[in-house]
Amino acid sequence: MSRIIADISVSLDGFVTGPGPGPDNGLGTGGQALHTWAFSDDPDDRRFLREGTARSGAVVLGRRLFDVVDGPGGWDDKTGYGAGEVGTPAFVVVTSSPPKAVRLGALDWTFVTTGLPDAVAAARERAEAASRSSGRDLDVVLMGGGALIRSALDAGVVDTLTLHVAPVLLGAGTPLFTGAVPRTLVQRSVISTSTVTHVTYDVL
Repeated sequence: MSRIIADISVSLDGFVTGPGPGPDNGLGTGGQALHTWAFSDDPDDRRFLREGTARSGAVVLGRRLFDVVDGPGGWDDKTGYGAGEVGTPAFVVVTSSPPKAVRLGALDWTFVTTGLPDAVAAARERAEAASRSSGRDLDVVLMGGGALIRSALDAGVVDTLTLHVAPVLLGAGTPLFTGAVPRTLVQRSVISTSTVTHVTYDVL
């Protein structure tokens, strides 16, 4: 069965965006520093990104994040999922209402209006179908935003949590863990690079 992996970049003070995020400023003021590692030439960063993208059978994201990546300043052929490896997995969006049009129509989008558990179930089906087709185990990756990942952790549906901790203090923005349900984590790996610290936990 495919694992459910929550994967997100976060500042040292716990924010996944800077202040004032929106469709025209998706990461908020200063939030671009959270994702410096994804465009780094550091070989460990490149390997982490490549391996993470390769294991993605389906990706779940919230509607606000979808509006950012599908917006005019969002993803393109060079800056998509996996920073240049856009288009590999299926994408599942949790939303109260599907968009009327999709700019990134070449990608495989599914819009689920019945809540996060159903979106995760739909993504697991897609990932397991991709696993059978490829002959290797593929996972479901929850890429955010922060509210979606916090909700998934609270609901107990996450198997693995990977944080990319950027060496920046944003001071404000979208917090990742404020008000979260207590969870026990077991540290599985820590990889420090020139741009970030990648920390992976098993979620009990």
